[in-house]
Amino acid sequence: MLALVLLLASGAATGCGGRATTHHKPGTTHEQASGSTGTLLTTDDGAGHRLREVPAEGAPEVRLTARPDSEDGWNLQLAVKNFRFTPDSTGGAALPGAGHAHLELDGRKLARLYGPWFHLPAAQVPEGAHTLTVRLYADDHTAWAVSGKPVEGTTPLTAAAAGQSGGHSHGEAPPEQADRTVAITVRDGKVSPAPARTELRHGERVALRVTSDRADTLHVHGYDKELVLPAGQEATLILTADRTGLFEVETHESALVLTQLLVR
Repeated sequence: MLALVLLLASGAATGCGGRATTHHKPGTTHEQASGSTGTLLTTDDGAGHRLREVPAEGAPEVRLTARPDSEDGWNLQLAVKNFRFTPDSTGGAALPGAGHAHLELDGRKLARLYGPWFHLPAAQVPEGAHTLTVRLYADDHTAWAVSGKPVEGTTPLTAAAAGQSGGHSHGEAPPEQADRTVAITVRDGKVSPAPARTELRHGERVALRVTSDRADTLHVHGYDKELVLPAGQEATLILTADRTGLFEVETHESALVLTQLLVR
C-alpha cells in the first residue's frame, strides 16, 4: 500500500509519462494533452505566436469574403476546410484542425474570432484601401502553418469617407442619433460606473462609449458585435437592440463585464 501511494504521488508531480501537462482534460489521451500535433517551428507569425507546421495534405484552409452590411460596416465570412472552431477549449493543447482565428486590418489585429461570421463596424476602418487578413490558430495560440507560412486568407476592402455612399462603406450614425448612450471607463482593471443592467426597448439604438486605459476589444454577446478599444482613447459602438433578452457586454483581454443589456 505504501509503495502504491508513493507511485501515485510521483505520477502527480510529473504528469503523464513523466512530463507535466497543464491542459490534460478528462477523456483526452496523452497525445492530445501534450499538443504534439505537427512541428513547432522557431519562426512566428510576426506577433510572437510560433508557427505549428503541418503537412499540406489535410491541412486547415480558410477563405475570407466581406459583404457590405445594410446598417453598418461589413459582414465577414470565413469559409474553412479541415478546420473547426473550438471556443470552449481555447488555451488548451493544440489538436488537429481545431482552434480560432485572428482578424487583421493592414497587419493590425482587430479581433479574435470563434466562428465563421463576424461583423466589422465601419468606424473601425479608416477611409481608403485596405487589406483584411484572417489567420488560423490552434487552441494553444500557435499559428497553423504549411511550408513555413501561416494558414491565412485575405480580401481587399475599401472604405469611403463618413457620409459618402457607394463602395463598401456604410457610415455609422453619430452618437447623438442614438436613443440611449452608456459611457463606461476602464482603469486599473476596474469598471466605472460599476457594471449594471441597461434596460432598452426593442428597436432602440444604444451607443456604448468606452474609454480603456489599456488596449482591448469590446464584445456584445448575442449580437456578435465587437469594437477595438485603443489605449486611452474613447471608442463608440452603436447597435440596434433588435433582439430581446439579457446580453453581456465585456472585454476580451481583461475579461471584464462592462454592462448588461436587458432588451424587452
